[in-house]
Parts: sequence; structure tokens; C-alpha cells
Amino acid sequence: MAKKQKTIYYRDELNDEFSSAVITPKKIDANYRYVRDGFFERAYAFFMYRIVAQPLSWIFLKIKFAHRIRNKKVLRGQKKPYFIYATHRSAAADPFVPTMVCSPKKVYVVVHAANVSMPVLGKINPYIGALPLPDGIEASKNFTAAMEKRLKQRRVICIYPEAHIWPYYTGIRPFTEASFRYPVRYDTPVYAFTNVYKKRKHLFTPKIITYVDGPFFPDKTLPVPAARKKLRDQVYEAMCARSKLSDYDGIIYKKADENQEELNDD
Repeated sequence: MAKKQKTIYYRDELNDEFSSAVITPKKIDANYRYVRDGFFERAYAFFMYRIVAQPLSWIFLKIKFAHRIRNKKVLRGQKKPYFIYATHRSAAADPFVPTMVCSPKKVYVVVHAANVSMPVLGKINPYIGALPLPDGIEASKNFTAAMEKRLKQRRVICIYPEAHIWPYYTGIRPFTEASFRYPVRYDTPVYAFTNVYKKRKHLFTPKIITYVDGPFFPDKTLPVPAARKKLRDQVYEAMCARSKLSDYDGIIYKKADENQEELNDD
């Protein structure tokens, strides 16, 4: 039986977070190991990613969300490493969709530190591609070195430019061009993938259709800040166009009144 429609009030489209997960993130400092490439570590990573994560991701997404991918053909024949920018809507689905979209290439996902701070999954996630955002200058150097290593291996880097989870939000929130410095710096192609949510007659959980768009390329004729902004705008426009295909209305988001004191009481 379908659940009653829910309304969520927001104040700040850039910074509000509506994930229900409560995890105390650990500090990602200079001691955090981004690259784990010892023989046994690589064997473990292969097993967890190819034998465990990929099949389970496919099964989970099909059963819970009737997941489909559209326009994946734009990735065919892409031999270069690339960045893929994704919408951020579901704590349940988002960790698995990049694995399906980018297959057969392995994808590394830039994540919040909370994703490597959980008791069990936090120890597994680094082996299946989690790259937690660094704290401090030395950790940032290690993060960048790890990203460069994976790009040299012709892997994929996935980034969620919206940063914060808004469950089943059907629009595209504004995001900055800050994360687009990476494809400009490394001169790599960029793709966008947008999760479109379609309502189902007897289920509150929507169907997810992932649309892939691109490639977009850094414009070398522009100064770096302008090239970053151009890539950002291309990705944003592609996402906005795809998001119009959503018709899910199980959760409605409304801008809070300035005088409204209590928000989102269940």
C-alpha cells in the first residue's frame, strides 16, 4: 500500500542535508591510506568489486527500483579515463548506480568521510572505490595523488556535485563549479548521469531510470575558471533537461518561510 505524500521544507538549496543516516565521520588526515595496492589488497578489492558488489548492485537496483539505464551508448568506445557527475538523491541507490553505469570500467566515487566511518561497510568501501574527501593539506595531497593514479589506470571518477542528499528530489539543485577543476586540470572527458524518478501505481518507492549524457570536454581556449564554469553549465543543463522526465510526487520540497521555526516534523 502506498504511503502518504510527504512534504519537506528547506532553507538552503546548497547546504541542507536530508539523509536519515546518523554517522560520526572520522577525520581523513595524512595517515589515511587512499591507495591500497598490495598484492592481497588488490585481490580483495577485485573480489569485493567484481564478485560481490557488481552482482549485488544489479540485483538490489532491479528489485527495489526496477532500475534502467538509458543512453549508455555514449560511453561506448571511450578509452580515456573520465569524470562522471551524478545527481544525489538516495542513500540506498546512489552507492550502486555508478557501478552499473560505468561497467565494465571500475569507478571510484568521491564521498563524504561518513562512508568510510561505518563499523563494517566503512572498512569495505575503500576497496570498492570510495575516495573520502580529505581534511587538511597533507591529506589533500594524498587524495590528489590517488585520483591521479586511478586516472593513469584509465579508471572513472564519480562526483556528486550537489554534495547533499535530498531523497527522491526531482529537480536539480544549484551547484558550484569547484569540483570541475579536476577534469580541466587533467584534460579528461566529462559525462553527466541523471536519476529520473517515475511513480509506480502501488508502491511509494519510485522506479529509477538513469540517463547518461556527454561527453563534454574542457575548453582549452578559455582561462581555467571560465573552462570550469563552462563544464559545470553543460552538466547542469543536461541534468535539468533530463529531470523534466520525472513524474514522482511522493515527496514534495518547499522553500521554508523565513518565520517558520520548526521544519519537517514527522
